[in-house]
Amino acid sequence: MDKSTLIELSEDRTNGQTKFFQAVSNSTGAISAFIPAVLLIAGEIKGDKPMVQKALYIGESIAVSSVITWGLKYSINRPRPAAQYPGEIAAASTGGSPSFPSGHTSLAFSTATALYMAWPKWYIGVPAFTWAGLVSYSRMDLGVHYPSDILAGAVVGVGSAWLTYKANEWIRRKHTTKNPMTALR
Repeated sequence: MDKSTLIELSEDRTNGQTKFFQAVSNSTGAISAFIPAVLLIAGEIKGDKPMVQKALYIGESIAVSSVITWGLKYSINRPRPAAQYPGEIAAASTGGSPSFPSGHTSLAFSTATALYMAWPKWYIGVPAFTWAGLVSYSRMDLGVHYPSDILAGAVVGVGSAWLTYKANEWIRRKHTTKNPMTALR
């Protein structure tokens, strides 16, 4: 299924479509860096401590996702589709690291999930997850990732954001609850 999906996508690819999906794909790093940076700066300027904490959480989620993704990429070391099936799958872009999981997808879904968890509103979630979905699809359309790479990247991205959120909750609870032993003194 992985191979046949990519062959079909590359056969139907148009020049305009390739340019669009390359732009979407290229937006991943910039948008994922821009969102927490702008939120952090705005929170500091406004003196809005919750916004600063949310910006840091989004940045932490992205970092956790990146570490897990890179660890998996080099542990599994799956070749890119065009390298594994030369002549059958045409890549319209390049990728510099192993294929599994998709780093762009992991980054986009980590960013979208963390942003939505920080501000759980439909008008945040819909554009964030639409963008993450477009990034994911672009990686397949460009022929640089298999569908299974995309699925794994989405799971890593969403999972990283969720785990980071839960870790931050646990840390906050631990710092806000008083030690019961000190109350006895």
